Amino acid sequence: MGATIRPMETIDFVLNRQHIELCQLLKLAGIAPSGGTGKHLVAAGEVSVDGRPESRKTDKIRAGQTVRCGNVAIRVKAP
Repeated sequence: MGATIRPMETIDFVLNRQHIELCQLLKLAGIAPSGGTGKHLVAAGEVSVDGRPESRKTDKIRAGQTVRCGNVAIRVKAP
């Protein structure tokens, strides 16, 4: 038997400022229970930004970008 494929979940995150640090976005979007866990996910290579692997925990994420972690995509939108 093959592995079960889970569909991609998409979260729309409205950014009410110019940018947000990647690890904080993971926390506020509910992907990570804390900023520290978000940092661990980034360090482990489990996060990509706009389709490219991202290793900078404090990368500045802006409206229009998409962050993926596991089977979750976070679309960052302007208010």
